[in-house]
Amino acid sequence: MNYEIFSQWLESFGMPVFIAEIVALSAILLAILSIAFLCACFVRRGVLPTIIRIIHKNKLHWDDPLIEYKFFHKISWFVPLSVIYVFQDLLLPDNSDTSRFLSKMLLAGVVIVATLSISAFLSSANAIYIKIAKKRSATIRGYTDAARIISFIFCGIFLVAIFTGRSPWGLLSLLGGLTAVILLLFKDTLLGFVATIQLASTDMVRIGDWIQMDRYGADGDVIDISIHCVLVQNWDKTVTSIPTYALISNSFVNWRGMSESGGRRIKRAIRIDIASIHFVSDEELEQLSNVKLLENYLRPKQKEIESYNQRHEMDGGSLLNGRQQTNLGIFRHYVQEYLRRHPQIHPNMTFLVRHLPPTETGIPLEIYVFSKDQVWAHYEAIQADIFDHMLAALPYFGLRAFQSPSGFDFNQSFTKKNR
Repeated sequence: MNYEIFSQWLESFGMPVFIAEIVALSAILLAILSIAFLCACFVRRGVLPTIIRIIHKNKLHWDDPLIEYKFFHKISWFVPLSVIYVFQDLLLPDNSDTSRFLSKMLLAGVVIVATLSISAFLSSANAIYIKIAKKRSATIRGYTDAARIISFIFCGIFLVAIFTGRSPWGLLSLLGGLTAVILLLFKDTLLGFVATIQLASTDMVRIGDWIQMDRYGADGDVIDISIHCVLVQNWDKTVTSIPTYALISNSFVNWRGMSESGGRRIKRAIRIDIASIHFVSDEELEQLSNVKLLENYLRPKQKEIESYNQRHEMDGGSLLNGRQQTNLGIFRHYVQEYLRRHPQIHPNMTFLVRHLPPTETGIPLEIYVFSKDQVWAHYEAIQADIFDHMLAALPYFGLRAFQSPSGFDFNQSFTKKNR
């Protein structure tokens, strides 16, 4: 029963024409909306749960993002819109104001639902790509963001065209004439899109990488890469937002190479008080020969030095004649042996215990090795244990660590003078 038949049927009961038309139109619209609502409920409560169960139970886990981003929920809105479209043609006259208004609203609804569905699909596509990509940290977020922006622009153009009655292609040509304005408005977006392509093609940054960019106060893991910004979760759990194009135009440190190498560098020095460095005496050599880490070094080294001095007829009247062992040299060898036997020091990576040039704060004895454990807390604990041991071992070699004098030092000196 269409609008005209229903209106005439109401008029047969003596209802005025004007009232009959209003009642007929209201009843038909209510019936159309009710049918559309029932169809939407059927799809939402019957069809969609079935689809979700099928996707969750199958072995193809890559399709789970379609549920997570509600792709099927959004396209389900096409069902009530289609129902309204079909019943509108059957029940409403083509040339009526109500029919034309309803047609515009339907077209606008189709455009909006299509845009939201495309947006959900693009979000799902990025998540699916991360799941199935060989590199688990890979992402196409920049491309999907660009496609999403374009889809929303076209959505706006089509909505304006629908309600103004103008051709959407005419609006597109108008936008083409405003290229300079568009470039100005979307400058950051365009720069971000180009930067995203460069980052993806050169593999400079991935999700999960530890990057450090002091200019923006970023030092932590990358948690998201989009067309506009890169989000970094710092070690203090704050989140820093970096413009994507800034990673191309500015320098930053990516620690991925360290993570993939299997080791983490320890590079730190102890500053030795130069005044505590001396040639070791026979008594000191005898005492140090009881140290297990030095038993294969001290005696052979001493025999080598004595043999050298005898061959070159070095007079033993002065320690400056010929070669002598120093407490710093013995301590350096002790540190080398200690680190070689340390279970957490990587044996196949750079291994150095060296002297740096003397400074006004002493002579630095630097350790340059790599720990096997890369976890920050464990790495710091390993490093702390090594230097705790080194600092505690210094007095056994007659060495002192350099430190600026404090009030305690001055007080001790004053007390000794007054005794």
